[in-house]
Amino acid sequence: MRKVGKITIFTAMNLYHGSIVEVKNPKIIVRKNRGLDFGNGFYTTTNKEQAANFTKNVMRRTGIATRNVSIYEFEFDEAKLELDILQFEEPNLKWLEFVKQNRFSAYKGKIYDLVIGPVANDDVFPTLQAYLEGIIPAEATIAGLKIKELYNQYCFLTERALTFLKFANSFEPKD
Repeated sequence: MRKVGKITIFTAMNLYHGSIVEVKNPKIIVRKNRGLDFGNGFYTTTNKEQAANFTKNVMRRTGIATRNVSIYEFEFDEAKLELDILQFEEPNLKWLEFVKQNRFSAYKGKIYDLVIGPVANDDVFPTLQAYLEGIIPAEATIAGLKIKELYNQYCFLTERALTFLKFANSFEPKD
């Protein structure tokens, strides 16, 4: 965001969503018995490769042999003025507890419009899973997660938050 005289100019960032289809109109799909890091929402990332890799997981899970990454423009500075946002800069104890509660569908706290924070890629997921199963303590989990590259996720949890996403384009990953 920048000011030019009395006019505020918002600059958009790109967010990516990996799926088996192009998603021009994002929706929040509630899935019972499927605990996700930040709860039921529409998940995106700033990392194009992460979104492309996620399409492989969706393809395997659904058995549908198509892949697509949808690209959105997101005016984060404008969203910060309007939305209730929870942002985790790094994996820490607060983030870990939030993820744990959501993974077990036990989160009863404040409802946010948007949650932003790290997501464990496939290299570190076993560490997170070991914590969730009570095999390793929280501090060891955080230490194990910090030694690997963690990508980010932007989880849009309300219809209001989704209004800040503007579909721009899509592509079919080639790898």
